[in-house]
Amino acid sequence: MAHIPYVPDDRAEGLLAELYRRLRGEEGVVDNILRVHSLNPRSLQDHLQMYAHLMRGPSPLSRVQREMIAVTVSAENDCFY
Repeated sequence: MAHIPYVPDDRAEGLLAELYRRLRGEEGVVDNILRVHSLNPRSLQDHLQMYAHLMRGPSPLSRVQREMIAVTVSAENDCFY
């Protein structure tokens, strides 16, 4: 398994601290797939905006169809997310 350094919650400042606050799930933690952006908070912000646009923006595909594509691609790539 690869190891990618990240900024822990207690060291997050500014934009990163705000993003961490917004992204905490029900369990109170930020998913690692998002945390990998922590060394460049702007990339995390942009990632979130792109994801929101792709999954919820205007499209001839329904939300369910888009989710099915994402699941299929993840399965094909042996991705556990």
